[in-house]
Amino acid sequence: MAWDEWERLKSTAADQGSTRMQLNRVPDEREEGAAGGGANGDLTVDHQDLVAVGNSAFKLFEGLGNHGRDAWSSSQTAAKDLTTQEFELGGALHVVQDRWEKSLKTLLDACAHISNHMDFTQNAHAGDEYHIASTVSSIATLDQGFDEGVKR
Repeated sequence: MAWDEWERLKSTAADQGSTRMQLNRVPDEREEGAAGGGANGDLTVDHQDLVAVGNSAFKLFEGLGNHGRDAWSSSQTAAKDLTTQEFELGGALHVVQDRWEKSLKTLLDACAHISNHMDFTQNAHAGDEYHIASTVSSIATLDQGFDEGVKR
């Protein structure tokens, strides 16, 4: 691309206003054709969703814990035999096995963390549904009292 062509492209882009910044956001409900979930949004999570996430994390943890190291013994034996026979592949296989072990441990830790966090959250917020409902009821009653006070 020649310098003149570059300058012409920059000028054209500046004339078209293509350098303005635009932020991504959810459109307002008032905007025509806006896709949104209403005043409260469309992102909701209920007890069953959280239980499903916790159960999936626990099942993955159990499966990886039981089967994630199935090839460890044979891989270590092969790495040792290859190294003894002076094949460089033995060292490489040992490195791969070591990385697999570190990755497996990281994944197991993450699954345990997710599962435990879901259990903790469930126990910590067990009575929140009742508390939230009573709080909303109290606010509605308070609002009604203010409205009646205005009418008098």
